[in-house]
Amino acid sequence: MVGRRLDTEDDDRALLGQRLREARVRRGLTIRDVAPTVGVSVGTWSGIENGRARVTEERLEAAAKVFGVEVAQLRTGTGRAAEEDWRHFAPLRLAPPLAGALEAFVELGYHGATIRDVAERAGLSVAGVYHHWPTKQHLLVALLDVTMDDLHWRCRAARAEGDGPVARLELLVECLALFHTHRRALGFIGASEMRSLDEPHRTRIATARREIQHMVDDEVVEGCRRGLLATPIPREAARAVVTLCTALPQWWSPTGGLSPEATADQYTDFALAIVGAPST
Repeated sequence: MVGRRLDTEDDDRALLGQRLREARVRRGLTIRDVAPTVGVSVGTWSGIENGRARVTEERLEAAAKVFGVEVAQLRTGTGRAAEEDWRHFAPLRLAPPLAGALEAFVELGYHGATIRDVAERAGLSVAGVYHHWPTKQHLLVALLDVTMDDLHWRCRAARAEGDGPVARLELLVECLALFHTHRRALGFIGASEMRSLDEPHRTRIATARREIQHMVDDEVVEGCRRGLLATPIPREAARAVVTLCTALPQWWSPTGGLSPEATADQYTDFALAIVGAPST
């Protein structure tokens, strides 16, 4: 009984931490933005988000205020605001050093960019960047955490709307295409700079990427099992579908004449053809 109760408490803590992280990402905030506001260290808040540390009621209330949500929403995961619909992409709001790093890494590459390049784009001094971010690696890890957190909650929400594997696959592809166009800078970094991550972050973020792939895998495999999809190689087809979407930031541009929504419609059709869905 004691072991079971402890397991339950750990699960609850992990779920609360996940909701806190998702709420923070949707507000465009970093851990370094939030921690001093709620009165804890960066390390403690990281532990809270990862389910390793408890959060007091007082600090939970402070976090809810910062994120613009109700405490009950954080505790239960219900009551998502209309503006947090997975299809809605508010302008990305990052702290200046992160915004500067994102611009520099996209333009120059992680290894080509210096902290001075980041500082210039952030409108800060080099010392101003170093005050909060001790290394360039910390900036890259934070950007990839923002990327994966944002993509994960959107994919889970999109998938939950579908009735049946084909509908869920279509929604997942729509979500992936929308993300990699609306958030193309983050998507570009996510696809191109995984090799630049140090351990243990490379393994952790690679695992998060695989979880997205597994969502698509599961729907294609189930669609084939039910006879709704005809590809003889469901996992390979699912991988091709995801790769198609993650490549969007390499060519898509808001000035190219094709909106994110029109692109998502096209890519949904491409995906259905790849997995062998019947023509309608």
